[in-house]
Amino acid sequence: MPAIIKIKPLGFPWETSDPFLFCAYHEDHYPKGNDELGPDVSLEGRNLGQDFIIKDGWRMYHGTRIPGFPAHPHRGFETVTIVQKGLVDHSDSLGAAGRFGNGDVQWMTAGKGVQHSEMFPLLNTEKENPFLLFQIWLNLPKDKKMVAPHFKMLWNEEIPKFFLKDENGNEIEIILIAGKLNGKMAPDPAPDSWASNPDNNINIWTIKMAPNAAYTIPKTSEGINRSLYFFKGDEITSEGYTIPVNHEIILNANQKFEIINGGTEAHILMLQGKPINESVVKHGPFVMNNQIEIREAIHEYQQTEFGGWPWPSLDHVHHKSKGRFAMYPNGKEINR
Repeated sequence: MPAIIKIKPLGFPWETSDPFLFCAYHEDHYPKGNDELGPDVSLEGRNLGQDFIIKDGWRMYHGTRIPGFPAHPHRGFETVTIVQKGLVDHSDSLGAAGRFGNGDVQWMTAGKGVQHSEMFPLLNTEKENPFLLFQIWLNLPKDKKMVAPHFKMLWNEEIPKFFLKDENGNEIEIILIAGKLNGKMAPDPAPDSWASNPDNNINIWTIKMAPNAAYTIPKTSEGINRSLYFFKGDEITSEGYTIPVNHEIILNANQKFEIINGGTEAHILMLQGKPINESVVKHGPFVMNNQIEIREAIHEYQQTEFGGWPWPSLDHVHHKSKGRFAMYPNGKEINR
């Protein structure tokens, strides 16, 4: 049986399979920063507040001074935010905060409801500020949708990295954000996550392949959804197909899958997991099981704002002198 089920172009955001909801991929080539941690260039000609069209290599998104996503609510799912380049400033309605990036991952369970902001501070004032982020929305099962909100940091230094070589000496790098590989386990996810049960076989990997490298992803058990997102490079080949960049490859996870890279370094994201197999109703930042629960989420947010907003502004950023850190709702702070 072949491993490939389907190959399709990537859209925005990337479509995913249960238990994932979607993946947003952001790559921006930000200019030098100013004293307020925003771009040190004119913002004229941008649709500030809704700046999603790449202009001069970058976007402001919903930010008006600093790129990013000012305070907004979530309920009923999780965000897994992988920052390969650049930094993210997190602030939330629980009073928690953080600055993370350059290989760090934040795993946040929205649960019964939380507001957070995700701003992209441009700390470099003497050089450009490259930025690359994936945000994966991972669903919660019905019995976990109203758990208490929680966020956890997976620091770059703690995430397993595999440096492999194929039979011709070509290099492959695999970063294990969730799941297991070659007997090693990724850091624990958030405690109420679907990924916290090993039986659910959640694997989130990034794969980097040198030109002409070959790598075989091992097979796993029946009933697991597996997709590869080929987002940077030229082309890869497998099972007689030549697959250009910016394509998703949907796979039979119970078959091993060999990737042979072309002449340019390739970058791939893998998402894998056992489906939850429950009804999904989405309305903007809320993901529940039926329309009544969506209406309840909207009403509660209008009444409570999920705890309000304790920060001076909706697009709050931390002081430029701060390094990578996480401050939790109980006041505990970890600095990296």
